Parts: sequence; C-alpha cells; structure tokens
Amino acid sequence: MSGALDQLDIVILGLSITSSWGNSHATTYRGLVRELAKRGHRVTFLERDAPSFADHRDLPAPPYCHTVLYESVTELRTQHSALVESADVVIVGSYVPDGAAVGQWVTELASGITAFYDIDTPITLARLVRGGTWYITPELIERYDLYLSVTGGPTLARLEREFGSPCALPLYCSVDPVSYRPEIMLPSWDLGYMGAYSDDRQPTVERLLLEPARRWPGGRFTVVGPQYPASVRWPANVDHTEHLSSAEHRAFYTAQRFTLDVTRPEMIAAGHSPSARLLEAAACAVPIISDSWAGLDELFVPGKEILLARSPADVLHLLRELPEAERQRIGMRARRRVIREHTAAHRAEELESYLRSAVARGTVHWRDQRAS
Repeated sequence: MSGALDQLDIVILGLSITSSWGNSHATTYRGLVRELAKRGHRVTFLERDAPSFADHRDLPAPPYCHTVLYESVTELRTQHSALVESADVVIVGSYVPDGAAVGQWVTELASGITAFYDIDTPITLARLVRGGTWYITPELIERYDLYLSVTGGPTLARLEREFGSPCALPLYCSVDPVSYRPEIMLPSWDLGYMGAYSDDRQPTVERLLLEPARRWPGGRFTVVGPQYPASVRWPANVDHTEHLSSAEHRAFYTAQRFTLDVTRPEMIAAGHSPSARLLEAAACAVPIISDSWAGLDELFVPGKEILLARSPADVLHLLRELPEAERQRIGMRARRRVIREHTAAHRAEELESYLRSAVARGTVHWRDQRAS
C-alpha cells in the first residue's frame, strides 16, 4: 500500500488502553493507536472506568492519543455524542462493558465509518450461536460497516454468511519489534508461560508446563498471570507471579530458554488466531513451544520457526535434548518472520487499506462528507 489516507479523526471505544491487567487488549490497542498516530491520524480512546483496572493502570495517559475514562453509557450519550457523530471512523471493541448498548448508540449516531474490532472472535462466535453477548449481538453485526477480526480464515466468511456482516476482515494482533527484541542474558528459567487463569486453558498449562516441572525437579519454570485459584498446586520448581506490566514483558520473555503458548479451545476450533503473547515472544527471539491449531503453519513454519508439543514428554524432550545452537536459530527465525509481517505498523497500514476500500464502496455518509 502506498501513501496514507488523509488525516482522520478516529474514535475507539475499547476494553482498555490504560491497563494491561489480566487482558491482552491493551497491548493490541497501544501498538495500533501508536502507529495510527505516526501516520498522522488523531485518535481519541474512550475507556470504561472499570474498578478492576483502576489500581493497575500501567499506562494511564498514552502519549499518542487522547484518552477519556467514562462511567456509563449515559455519560457517553450526554458528554461524547458530538465526538462520535463527527468522527471519520468509530471503532467499538469486544468485551466493552455494555458494548451492545454502546454499539447501538454508535451505529445510530455516527456519520462516518463504523467498525467492530473483535479481539476475542472465537469466543464471540461461540456466544453468538447462543444468542449474543453483552458486547455484540447478531442484529448489531449487520449495522457495523466493518467487522475487524483477530481471527482470519473461514471465520470471516462465516461472519458474513451466517451473521450478516457487510464486510468481515482480518486485523490480527501485533507487536512492537523495538519494545520486544532479543536481549543477551543468562536464562533464569527453562520454560515460562504468561496468561491469566482460565478453566479452559488450565488443562493445557497442567499438561505442558506443570507436569513437565514435576517430572524434571532440576528444571526451572515460571508462570505469570492473575486469577489463579488457591486450588492450583504449584510444583516447588515453578515460580508464580500475579502480574507484570507491559514494560516488564520483554525481560520476562528473554529470561526464558523456551516459552509456552497456550490456545483456548474456541481459538483452536476457529484456527487462524495468533495471540499478542505469541507474537511478543517471537519478537524477543525466544523459541515458542505451542499446541497446534489450523493456520499456525501459515504464521510460522513448525520445526523451523515454532515448536509443537502434545505431551509432557514432548516438552521435556525439547527442553533437554534440542541443541543450543538450533534453539537460538529457531528463535531468530521467528523474530524475522514477525518483523516482516506482524508489527503494529503492518496493522495500521492494513486498517488504512480497509478504510480506503470502504470509502471506494461509498460506505455510509463518510465519502459524501469528505467530497463536499
């Protein structure tokens, strides 16, 4: 894509940009918004002032956008209607509190392009089959001009065919290769994992990290993430830290010989859903051990750029038998792949191209306003 769109006024209503506590949305938004600002666009981020984030704002005032915390949908309607109505583009994200009401308001009021950015597409789809969620419904999908999805592949056609999206497009998570980069240091752990506790992921964490730790008492393991219940039995050689700020992520990854990526069942079923954590670890040139899902081989070449494991024995074989030189080569190959294809700058360019196409199609009133 050559050149950039004219300077746009973009409003994003997302789960959070100020706090990465227990979510990957913040890092995704931070990278995208930063790169949009570099390309000359003006971004306002509206974030619900959620109690769970209030004490954990690791970036309370992002320097590349205007951030506003609001208390309710009523406050949005009374104080921010002019902002939404006049914006060139309004994007509403998944998991936004009262997101369905927010989306109804946005699609009724906005005169520019409206988009839904689903950072949780496989989970959303599973809930849509049951009638919808608090942040999106089948009826609302038809009202957004664009459905931007962190899941690609067949899911996009399904969103259009079964749920009536006028245009579903992939907008994967991304990474900042400057913030996430290799660092020469002696590893503190043989294998680590970053992720908040969830019932559906925990069996894989047990199988691919905790059980290998039990079988290899001399190994060193670590888990970072909140909300783990007291019932989780941590082996003596597993360190658990509840939270690290995004500024600490690179040091965490580069202190591991290998890092584990665990995919939720819904994301495995949908495939084509690279997480922000996966791309961050790859950018740090840390070899990734992952479960397998459709589309993963389109992102990284198994055995060359990423390592797959199904059992504790698979993990232990990699940790103890893979030659050190090959371990390092796998990590660097993955980093090169990410830099070529999956930076936040790539995502900003993709979003611009989608907006340009929407303008060419004459989507809503935005084209006419710009031409007048």
